[in-house]
This record gives sequence, C-alpha cells and structure tokens, in this order.
Amino acid sequence: MAIIKKETRDRKEIRNRIEKLKKEIDYHRYLYHVLDRQEISDSALDSLKHELANLEKQYPEFITPDSPTQRVGGDPLKKFTKVKHPEPMLSIEDIFNFQELKDWEDYMRDYLFKSGLSKFGSDKGSGGDFDYFCERKIDGVDIILTYKNGVLFNAATRGNGLIGEDVTQNIKTIEAIPLRLEKNINIVVRGEIFLQKKDFQKLNREREKQGLSLYANPRNIAAGSVRQLDPKITARRPLDCYIFEIVTDLGQKTHQEVHQILNDLGFKTDRRTQICVDLREVESYYSEWQKKRPESSFDYDGVVVVLNSIALQRKLSFIGKSPRWMRAYKFPGQEVATKVEDIVIQVGRTGVLTPVAKLVPTRLMGSVVSRATLHNQDEIDRLDVRVGDTVIIEKAGDVIPAVIRVLKNLRSGKEKKFKMPTACPLCQGEVRKKSGEVAYYCQNKNCFAVQRRYLTHFASKKCFDIEGLGPKIVNKLLEAGLISDPADLFKLEKGDIIPLESSARDSRVSIQGFAEKSADNLIKAITKSKRIDLPRFIQSLGIRHVGEQTAIDLAERFKNLEELTQAEENNFIAVNDIGPVVSRSLVDWFKNKKNQKFLEKLKKAGVQIYFIPPVKSGAGQLKAQGKRFVLTGSLKGMKRERAKEKIRSVGGRVSEAVSPKTDFVVVGEEPGSKYEEAKKLGVKIISEEEFLEMIG
Repeated sequence: MAIIKKETRDRKEIRNRIEKLKKEIDYHRYLYHVLDRQEISDSALDSLKHELANLEKQYPEFITPDSPTQRVGGDPLKKFTKVKHPEPMLSIEDIFNFQELKDWEDYMRDYLFKSGLSKFGSDKGSGGDFDYFCERKIDGVDIILTYKNGVLFNAATRGNGLIGEDVTQNIKTIEAIPLRLEKNINIVVRGEIFLQKKDFQKLNREREKQGLSLYANPRNIAAGSVRQLDPKITARRPLDCYIFEIVTDLGQKTHQEVHQILNDLGFKTDRRTQICVDLREVESYYSEWQKKRPESSFDYDGVVVVLNSIALQRKLSFIGKSPRWMRAYKFPGQEVATKVEDIVIQVGRTGVLTPVAKLVPTRLMGSVVSRATLHNQDEIDRLDVRVGDTVIIEKAGDVIPAVIRVLKNLRSGKEKKFKMPTACPLCQGEVRKKSGEVAYYCQNKNCFAVQRRYLTHFASKKCFDIEGLGPKIVNKLLEAGLISDPADLFKLEKGDIIPLESSARDSRVSIQGFAEKSADNLIKAITKSKRIDLPRFIQSLGIRHVGEQTAIDLAERFKNLEELTQAEENNFIAVNDIGPVVSRSLVDWFKNKKNQKFLEKLKKAGVQIYFIPPVKSGAGQLKAQGKRFVLTGSLKGMKRERAKEKIRSVGGRVSEAVSPKTDFVVVGEEPGSKYEEAKKLGVKIISEEEFLEMIG
C-alpha cells in the first residue's frame, strides 16, 4: 500500500508541475506575442518548453488540448472538414470618401427613425447620439475561434460566411492565439491573421538565398499558411493575429466594451483604436493612419468604422451579407488589376508617339482610371503587353497611371501583339525613331495632333493661363480652321465663336454649350493673357528639354526676349544646369525662321512680355540660396505654385524629380513616390512647418 501511495503522490506532483509549466509558458507567450514585452530570454523559455515536452512524453495521459506542446503536432490532413458557423459571418461594405461616410450616417439615421426612434428624425448629418469605434482594417485572413470552458475547441475560416473550413491544428501554431483563456467560459470570437512586414521580408530573404521565387505580399502568405494541410509548415511561418469581435452575447453594451473584454480574456487586439464622437473625428483618425501606413509594422488597407452602441446595431441589423452599422473606409488603392481593351497612339506636342493602354475603367487611388501609359515600344516588348491582357497598373509618382505587370496566366489565346505604326495615325505623316533614343517621332511638323498638344500646352496654367481653353475647345477651333498656331488665338473675336454653335445643325463643326456668355468669357480670358512674364512665356514655346525651372533660369540670365533670341550656345551653357543638349535645342529653336516669324506674329497680336527680377532677401535667403527643393504631397498652408514662388523668391531652385543633387524634399499630406525615392537616396526630408521656417 505504501508503494502505491508513493506512486500516486509522485504522479500528482508531476501533474502539478506540468500545470505550472503550462501557465508559466503561456504567461511569457502572452507578454511577448500580445504585449510585445519580454521578462526572460528566448533560451530560458525554450528550456521550460523542453521540460514540459519531456514530462508529457513520459506521462501522455496529462496532455491537454491547451498545452503549449500542442501548438505543433499532428499528421498532415488529407482535406479540411467543413464547419458551420454559429451565426453568419458578415462581410463589410466598402466606402471610399467622406461623402460616402456622411451618406452612410444619414442612411442609418433614416432607418432608425423609420423604425420608431423619433430622436433620429432631425438634425440630419449632425450625428445625434451616434459615436463610432474606429480601428485599422488589417489586410489579412479572417478566422473564427470557438472556446469551450475557456479552451480552444475549434478554429475555422470564414468561407462563404455560413460555412468555413476547420483549420484548428494550423491555428494552434500561432503564438498570439491563446489555447486557454483567463476565464472558463464558452465564447466565439472573430479575428484577422496576418504577417508582420519584418517577418515577410525575412522569409523572402531566406527564399532568395535558396534560389526560390519570392512571395508577392504578406497577405498571400497568411492565406496560404492557414490552409496548409500540414500544420508543421504553418508552424514555420511567423503568423500573428488580432481579435476584433465577440460573436457570443456576453451582455456587452458597446463595441468599445467588446475590446475590453477581449483584452481581459487574454486576446491580442489592436491597441491603436479610437472612440470618435462624430464623423470629423472619424476622418481625422482615417487621415492619421493613412499617413502612418508606410511606417506601420503590418499592412492595413483602411479603417473599420463601427457604430459603438450595440443596442443600435441590433436595431439596424443587416442587409444581404453586410451589417448596416459598420463600414470599411478604404484607403485609395496603389495598384489594381484591369484589362487592356486597346493600345492607341498619343502624339505629343514635340511629335513623340506614345503608346497608351485603353483600360476597362477601374478605381485607383480614389479616382476612376481608363488609360495608362506604356511609355514606348521597348517597354511594351519588355512587359509583353498585348491587347486583351489582364494587367496590374499603378500611379507613377501618384499622378500618371502606368502598366507595371502582365498576368500572363489569365490569357485566353485571343490577345493581340502591338507594333508601333510606320505612319502617324492622325496625319499619316512618316514616323521615324531617332538615333540613340527609344522614342518614335511624327516627321510632319504640321501634324494636327502636334498642333493640338502644343496649343493646349501654350494655354495651360503654367504658360499663358487662358482660363476655359481646354483640349476639347482647342480641337474644335482647329477643326473649324479658326487657328493654326497659338498666335491666332489673339485674333479671335466673339463673333468668330458664337456661329459655331448656332450653325451646329448645318455643319460638322460645333462647340457644344458655347452660348454668347461663354464666348464672351473666353475672349476676355485670351485678352487678359496677352501680358505675360518672361519665364512663363519661355515655357509656353514648347522648346524641347526646356521645363519650368530652366525657363526661370533663362529669364534671370537674359532678362528680355531680344537677348535670348540672339544668344549662342556658349551663352546658354553658362546658365546654371544647362548643358550641350539643352543649349543646342535652344539655338536650333531660335534660329529657325518659322519660329522667328511666330514670335513676330505674337508681338503684332499684342503680346507683352515683362520680367521682374526675384527679390532675394531676409533670413530665408541665407538658408535656401542655391538649394534645390522637391515638393511632394498636399501643403496645408499654401498651394503648390505659391510654394514654388516662395522658394525662388529667396534664391532657391525647384525640381520635379528627386536626385542626388536634391537638397530638400518637402513632404505634405499624402506624399507620393518622391518621398520613397528621397529615403532611398538619403536626401534630407523636411515637413511643411520646417519648410516655412526655412524660407521665412
């Protein structure tokens, strides 16, 4: 009997040791994977896990589902079994701008009012008794976790919202998910599995060393890992998880309380949430996390906005597969897939032929895109873009959409290759490729497309700034034969324009909507533009290689048009940043007899050119004199053109592209690719506040 008692006592001690080890290991798991804290070293924690594994190996009867050793184990599955969710797992309807956010609030107020809550029938748009719980929308994979008596019983994918797949063995490998809760309760929760950016980069570095193809993005790895039939493969992927919803009714009154309960139970949640009392605060939260997105440790693609009151949530219920009381306020997409319907040629103002992809219209970074540049024939050949292809497009510099990748696996076999035409598609003039360049040019100097582009450039804001004279109106004026070059604009009379509409039924030419007042406004805008400063005049001429900053440099050096037209190559090369190519282009333009006649024609039309030297004084001059600035993003304190003027007024220079020669990149709200380029090159980045302090 004594021996039996001793054996019983030893087994009891063993079981107690196992229980204590489990609790200690889980405590340090919670610190590290949930709170991002660490009290003991990795090696010390490994030794505790090793002891537990050995004890359970000797005493398998003490192994429980919540043991840390059960995170990795089990034979590979042949297939996943189906799991019915306790209630529908709804999807979230997307919105993309503040107006849609306001429309959603109005919709909820109207619905509640019609449901009998009279207090929501007035003050539309004010918010009433609404407050919102906001959290970042993680770009990961949905997971539904079921706990029985506080122990993880089942983990399932969302599937179609009603039925998912049982991935319990894989989910047990994720350290951020507790196998046992702080309370012995029955509960169903919902969360998002994802991969931290640093872990994604580490995985790709390892694959690169092994000569394997690289993973496309963290979300793809998370999705693939969750659905691995072998849990040991999942265990090798450092997955993370945030829980954001309690499906079970525990008496919670608000969504804020939901998160507090989740924290108390030991779940990992997003700690960067916020209660917003109105939509202005929601917009502020959205803007803040949009700015911080590049520096975030994980990917998120928007903000989830939840009506905080659960009583109101129940009143609103859901429609279709989406709750009425929740929206995903998505950030503008940086890349999107669409289809190439055609490849057409655009003829630029210098005669360059640029291939452009006509796309199935799609939303990209907040706007609908239907065209994207393909740059040149060499780029088309490199990407192997064909008409009918499904492609990935992005906004280059956050402005001009460009095709960056072809999804060749989606080809049907009906796609057509593209070749640059030998004749201009608009004037049928000869097309030739210049030696040493990738560009093709229309050789017809009178090409309609060249003239149209040039006239539009001439009238643009940075040149003559003729308000109301856009591409469509330029087209009609050319078609009517009213203008053949920009100088003809200054000869137009009101009576020349009005008949175009009045005779629309009898003529192929018309300017739709050109009423008498519209015609009068256009003539006034043209007359007003006759007085122009020298830098903008130089830029308006469309001389190859001469942009905004070069035009300013030329104006400051030569002071008037007469000096400029008589300058030789060596005079131009003496100007800051002008080399042999630009100087030759300038000489060729001003020596051309046709261009000389054009300048004389402008003078006779009454165009007056003036030059005011920039005032360079004050503290700003000392800090900015001779420095090169690049602007990116929206400035709160002033418009982009005003900022450029301020830089030049204190002797600074403005560039459109970031290079090693750039001194400062001024970053406003929603900066573009120039910000990333500056970081790569180590160029000094300054805020709008620092910029304003510098220029005085």
